[in-house]
Amino acid sequence: MADKELAEFWKAQKSLTEWLDDIKHKDAAVIRREDNDKRERLKVLNEIIGLPFDRPVQFEALDLKNRTPALEKYLKDSGDELCALRLMPKTDELPKLRMRGKSVAEAYKWFLEQDIDAAKYRADFVPHVEKTNWATIFIVNSHGIQGEITRGGHHELTQGFHESATPSIFKFDFKTWMVSPEDNKALEHLKKLAKYLYVPDQAKRGEISQKLGSTFSNDYLEGYFESTDSAAGAWFIDYSQSLGKMYEDMDVKAPANAGSAKVSGMSGSPGQAEGPVCIVHPDAIDEDFPEGGVLVCEVTTPNYVPLMQKASAIVTDQGGILSHAAIIARELNKPCIVGTSNATKVLRNGQIVSVDADSGLVEDI
Repeated sequence: MADKELAEFWKAQKSLTEWLDDIKHKDAAVIRREDNDKRERLKVLNEIIGLPFDRPVQFEALDLKNRTPALEKYLKDSGDELCALRLMPKTDELPKLRMRGKSVAEAYKWFLEQDIDAAKYRADFVPHVEKTNWATIFIVNSHGIQGEITRGGHHELTQGFHESATPSIFKFDFKTWMVSPEDNKALEHLKKLAKYLYVPDQAKRGEISQKLGSTFSNDYLEGYFESTDSAAGAWFIDYSQSLGKMYEDMDVKAPANAGSAKVSGMSGSPGQAEGPVCIVHPDAIDEDFPEGGVLVCEVTTPNYVPLMQKASAIVTDQGGILSHAAIIARELNKPCIVGTSNATKVLRNGQIVSVDADSGLVEDI
């Protein structure tokens, strides 16, 4: 993407719950509530099994509005530290507001500009690091621990656009590890993360289940997880039981041999379909998209949702197996292949193709 296109790409991004709202997903409200409370759940896991997480400094939004002595001290002691400020609503109908990558003092100034009823919000100052060593996004279910890892930023995995290194996919079936492309350093980090989620102590599993309703496979905590690693150490930054439940049947396989297929990638959403190729560039998104067309693009953004709903299948140059767009494709029951690197260059408009998203292959008919 050119710099202008890249800027527009990031401007168009939304949270996963906003994507789910766009398709009127039945569990959007539940997942939004869970997202709002994720650090409370991570705190419980930290207390029981020592799971490291990006522990926020919390205030009532009224503390910020009234500039209480406790807030004054925090601004004095930590005003220059980088943070993400999340304004968490106390009722479901209110939106979550957030900003990141600014100092605590700058975040406080941003808060003062917001037109909100402070009595209805909590303020979480979450630690923020600019340079990460690793970022992961993965599912733990009965098939194992599986997802993606990158040396880039965590946002590259959720948004599916890779400004730095292409991610590796991985799977641990509770016996052996698969990382593709092979990366020994990545494997070392993944084994470290897996140890945090391994809870052999029955009493601790029982306590976690009682307090959070959690489930386990082979003594590993099930669910959807995101993590980052930096000079500050490894942090888990999300734990969602609802998303884990949505992916309880996920079973990642190593990328298939492309064989004669000119286009191949990874499965973002399983299934097979056929149809005419419709290449749609980000500066020419037209909702007059033919029903049953195979949507081919660099990477799907929220602007593509109306087209995704009409498409028989989706094929992208970039993207990730657990990116927001892949999750939406799965919930729309649309076969989706991501990370082909060349679909928009090799395929032609109107070309009739078969899309096998189980094996990750696109072939001419």
